[in-house]
Amino acid sequence: MRVDGGLMGDLSGVPGHAKRLESLGYHGAVTAETSHDPFFPLLLAAQETQDIELVTSIAVAFSRTPMNLANIGHDLNSFSKGRFVLGLGSQIRPHITKRFSMPWSKPAARMREFISAMHAIWDCWHNGTRLSFEGDFYTHSLMTPMFTPLDTEYGAPKVFLAAVGPLMTEVAGEVADGVIIHAFTTEKYLREVTLPAVGKGLAKAGRSRDDFEISYPGFIVTGTTEEQYNASKQAVCKQIAFYGSTPAYAPVLGVHGWGDLQPELNKLSKQGKWDEMGSLITDEILEEFAVVAEIDDVVDKFKNRYGDLVDRTMGSLPARDEDHAKELLTKLSA
Repeated sequence: MRVDGGLMGDLSGVPGHAKRLESLGYHGAVTAETSHDPFFPLLLAAQETQDIELVTSIAVAFSRTPMNLANIGHDLNSFSKGRFVLGLGSQIRPHITKRFSMPWSKPAARMREFISAMHAIWDCWHNGTRLSFEGDFYTHSLMTPMFTPLDTEYGAPKVFLAAVGPLMTEVAGEVADGVIIHAFTTEKYLREVTLPAVGKGLAKAGRSRDDFEISYPGFIVTGTTEEQYNASKQAVCKQIAFYGSTPAYAPVLGVHGWGDLQPELNKLSKQGKWDEMGSLITDEILEEFAVVAEIDDVVDKFKNRYGDLVDRTMGSLPARDEDHAKELLTKLSA
């Protein structure tokens, strides 16, 4: 199993942190588009590392255009000598329309077209194919030598797509190189909904599971002290409650018969009662969504649950010291 480490925070600390992730043995350094741009840290990390993959998990697709991201993806992949992975997500309607002031419609169909359009642009740049992409949402038909990159040695980056629902998951299997499973996913949902949807998409594209990566970060509750363990549990419960309040994620709760919890969490979220939301996550719910274990048992429990399902994960386990961190990472990677 490949293991990625988070690369977040102030840009000034990125170079040192990226080098540390690589020295510890992580396979990838991952950024997310939350309060900062997801691409700038990876540009800095590319300068300071040699082998580690550089991954956005995720960058928001619908706040940009296929040409935007084709350019960024090409440049980062070229500069990092083929180590960039463009992880995309759709976000949800309120963020796209109210935060980014961009259009929203038929997210799965739009995403299929978005990724296909990027591939058409890269095919033009890397193989000299005439750019002629016309879809329902995006049209790209103009490319001149002045706007065509010449540094094409490393080709196009891999594209991963974040998905929760079966339609978007099927799109990932059809047009992407991998799927980023949301942490708000249980083993039951993964087996009964996610994997069949991935298989359906792969079949549409005439590809096999061997051509595709499944990345799943998962929630983990653990700690090296009781205080750290309790803080971890509280934080994960609040995070599960936050995601559970989103209507689009209700089907995950539904497969467990907890459908009534979603509107209750949604109501509390609109009232800003974040702590109260976390208190609604019972130990039973927590055990389904998170691997809950002592620090020395957490890796075995995670692998027993997900080892036959996923190809890579994102791990930042608390450790007693640097050697312990390397030991846990090596065990998780095996």
